[in-house]
Amino acid sequence: MAMKTTSARGQMNAGMAIEVECGNHRLIMDQPRNAAGQDLGPTPLEAILAAVAGCFGTIGRFIAHQQKIELRGMRFEIEADYDPSGLLGRDPSMRPGFQELRVKVEIDADLDRAGKQALLELIEKRCPVADNLTHGTRLVSMLL
Repeated sequence: MAMKTTSARGQMNAGMAIEVECGNHRLIMDQPRNAAGQDLGPTPLEAILAAVAGCFGTIGRFIAHQQKIELRGMRFEIEADYDPSGLLGRDPSMRPGFQELRVKVEIDADLDRAGKQALLELIEKRCPVADNLTHGTRLVSMLL
């Protein structure tokens, strides 16, 4: 299958708000008020957690359809740990990104626990967001 390209365009708005156009949609990311933001949307790190949930749910639907599983629903609890001293530049030895990301998933389907675990493992394996987070993606940044 041929490679596909997805894209987004963004810009800084007032304060800490960043507006990004993704396809026909607009996403505003911001910082909380106690971090000089206006709390107009999730932080970029929170958006990553939301993307994991969205990807797990979407891939779960794909797999359920392919395997003829009646997937009535999924619930997600996602949390991740990071040290702010890295992203704030206070400790250059500290990595700015997540140290660990934990995803708890409740699957509503007529599967036993082993079946649900197998489904979850397949979802994680096929989720492109999880793949980007666990295997890394080459990042190329350049000035326009």
